[in-house]
Amino acid sequence: MSSTPNVTCATADGASWLASAGTHPRSTLALWRERPDAPLVLPCGTVFDVVSAPAVFGRRMLDRLWDEGPGSGPVAVFRGRTLLFTAPGTAQRLPSLLTWEEWGSNRAAAVPPLLCHGTGDAVTVPALTGDGSAPGGSCWLVAPDTRHPWLPGPEVVLWAAVRAARAAVRISIFPPADQDANVYDVSRRR
Repeated sequence: MSSTPNVTCATADGASWLASAGTHPRSTLALWRERPDAPLVLPCGTVFDVVSAPAVFGRRMLDRLWDEGPGSGPVAVFRGRTLLFTAPGTAQRLPSLLTWEEWGSNRAAAVPPLLCHGTGDAVTVPALTGDGSAPGGSCWLVAPDTRHPWLPGPEVVLWAAVRAARAAVRISIFPPADQDANVYDVSRRR
């Protein structure tokens, strides 16, 4: 049983935090006051970065963060992907950490790619009242609820991804056996 919170609506403080990522926060908040059911595109890199994972794998990462780790910052679902809001700079650092962990190697081929959105990128965030009924099923799994949410950095996201991958597929430190190798029974040799 997962202890991941199920908060579906952003608070006023959470909306202010999200809006602060844009160049015109007051305009963003005014738009949300008029249409709280409208998703918006916000830039990454200054207030938050976003790590995007396929929905199921992202949910596994989120469960690891809450069940075995420090929890998470805001988390959304948009068009079949889980969006983990992370500390600025995560998008730049996480790919090299994943490479260091041999994320792209054959033994981890069953692990889906993580997309990192940072400076120069933008993401669509669900409506403040996102309940999953919007086109694409966008909603908040963990809605922003404060002006200064704790956001995991690259090391925490890496930790969650590795734990989720281990739960999804058996990852061994040993290379796979060569299926075409000749195997001889040497137990009867004298």
